[in-house]
Amino acid sequence: MESFWLLNTLVQVKVATAAGSDGVSVLEHRVPFGDSPPLHIHQTEDEVFHILEGEFRFQVAGEQQRWRAGTTLLVPKGTAHTYRVDSPAGGRFLTVTARGDFERFVRAIGRPAERIELPPPSGAPSPESIEALAAAAHQYGIELVGLPLE
Repeated sequence: MESFWLLNTLVQVKVATAAGSDGVSVLEHRVPFGDSPPLHIHQTEDEVFHILEGEFRFQVAGEQQRWRAGTTLLVPKGTAHTYRVDSPAGGRFLTVTARGDFERFVRAIGRPAERIELPPPSGAPSPESIEALAAAAHQYGIELVGLPLE
């Protein structure tokens, strides 16, 4: 199983897009307390989230809701979304997508995990790193459209 450090998270490829004929990808994410990616839109893929551990606040299409372990959420492609981890111990969730764009983004931006744990904290991203993230995301059909949740 391949594992990547993506920003401040650990992502493990449970099912790679290339493993089957339908291009389905299943990724497991371990995320620290307070983690929140920029508000973004996947242009080419629906994204299914299944919460395994923790409490999350999701913003989808301008609406916020809290989700806990056992919850499954579908975010249709073209819908602006983000989340924030509200549980002090962090959280863990699965994402399921098709067509491979999100998995390819993780592989392109992430770096091989040195251990199966969260990466060392990297602090606030610089304007240059945010610009590089946006450019890379765009290559994989993901558009950054706003700020992370506070």
